[in-house]
Amino acid sequence: MTVFESNININQSVEKVYQFLSDLNNHQQLMPENIYNWTSTQDEARFTIQNMAKLALKVSSRLENQEINIIPSEEAPFAIEMKWTILPDGDASKANFIVSADLNMMMKMLASGPLQKLVDHQTVALAKALA
Repeated sequence: MTVFESNININQSVEKVYQFLSDLNNHQQLMPENIYNWTSTQDEARFTIQNMAKLALKVSSRLENQEINIIPSEEAPFAIEMKWTILPDGDASKANFIVSADLNMMMKMLASGPLQKLVDHQTVALAKALA
């Protein structure tokens, strides 16, 4: 598995960050511009990545005020798991986003840059959404 990780400090309580992240309807605010055809519920999201693929994701587990795990709900181009963890940091929080992807060498060369950009974009967008 190839791992992409990004974390950010957010000036909000762990509860508020968790509440936002645990609802996939809110994740559209975290996506870059190349994401379209977004539809979601609290537990599932479907979207298209421009010039790449369609993805359907679902929350596989939640650990209240600590962690949200997201996996594909339908076949994806490669095995992928996304995990948000939220830790207290005084009156604020530290959010950590990890994407683990099972990429062969060719996919690793093609997808590593865009996946790391996505992970970084989402953590920055989370901080802006909760500012």
